[in-house]
Amino acid sequence: MKAAAPSAPGRDCALCPRLAAYRAANRAKEPSWHNAPVPSWGQQAAPLLVLGLAPGVRGANRTGRPFTGDYAGKLLYGTLLTHGLARGAYGEDPKDGMELTGCRIANAVRCVPPENLPLPVEIRACNDFLKAELAAMSNLRVVLALGVVAHNALLRAKGIPAARFPFRHGAQHHLPDGLVLADSYHVSRYNTSTRRLTPEMFVDVVKGIQPMLMGEAPKG
Repeated sequence: MKAAAPSAPGRDCALCPRLAAYRAANRAKEPSWHNAPVPSWGQQAAPLLVLGLAPGVRGANRTGRPFTGDYAGKLLYGTLLTHGLARGAYGEDPKDGMELTGCRIANAVRCVPPENLPLPVEIRACNDFLKAELAAMSNLRVVLALGVVAHNALLRAKGIPAARFPFRHGAQHHLPDGLVLADSYHVSRYNTSTRRLTPEMFVDVVKGIQPMLMGEAPKG
């Protein structure tokens, strides 16, 4: 009998040679860092999955917790805390005591890529782990995709052509199985510093999905 595929990558996952080589270089340079695939965070029973792109080299790759330790986490976690999807305080450290309440966070690619940009083949290689993530979330109602790569990775995991539901900031796509795919520009420093994404814009997206997390029927 064929062994079941792992639901998450191992510490020394070798599916992507370029990412494995980059991981090895980072381990040699910064041996105290996490420098491994970054696990998802939050309860699997949550109705919301926040899906990012990939770990940042000095953020999640360093700390081992998604969006923790770099600029992107400030806007993401600040908004989640303000809107009842997390409690405590974000201290940019996995030991800050913050907890997620009603959401889980994962990345489309689990290992840090050079220049923060995974290749298409690496996104595809990691997609089975996203499929396993979705299958394990039995109460999932909404996926909040941060950026077009996360958006397309979610559609791939669902077997849906990307052209059927194009990425658009603020959009809510109602997928055939009832899942809602909500889009936001990524909470990166580049997007916020160029004002492509303002805190107000991101808050509007989060506020827009909250009724569905409470069990209300989506509009449209």
